[in-house]
Amino acid sequence: MVMNFLTPLVVSASLVFSPSTPESSDRMDPTMNIVEAAISAGSFNTLVEALKAVGLVDVLSGEGPFTVFAPTDEAFAKIPAADLEALLADQQDLRSVLTYQVVPGRVYAEDVVNLSSAVTVNGQALDVTVKDPKVLIDEATVISTDVEATNGVIHVIDRVIFPR
Repeated sequence: MVMNFLTPLVVSASLVFSPSTPESSDRMDPTMNIVEAAISAGSFNTLVEALKAVGLVDVLSGEGPFTVFAPTDEAFAKIPAADLEALLADQQDLRSVLTYQVVPGRVYAEDVVNLSSAVTVNGQALDVTVKDPKVLIDEATVISTDVEATNGVIHVIDRVIFPR
């Protein structure tokens, strides 16, 4: 399936936010692509397995650039077990959820805080809210920012975000 990765970001009101946390940019090797960096980190196993299940590993290992709001294993664990099992079993829903975590382009934290929303790879817009010092992507809190990869940037979030 070919997806449109050129969907523009929706930019709006200027906001103020300190873009990085102490562990943000030094956690992963910037010579790795997004998938390699996620595997190397060791805290995105569920995300990587889900990407494999729907055939998105090659896409997110490709040229990009992409910005991934990456939920950790702990974020996936917040989903009730039966609901997570059902999601992982439904390739169409899983693909929709995973592509909702990805924005085309390389969007750093200093840029994210100047957005009120961003159009994701699945075509739906996610909400961006700054509640100093936190940044929320829909209902997820960004816990680490600007993790460099050769084909984009990763912002770590504390829960899985779902398209509306």
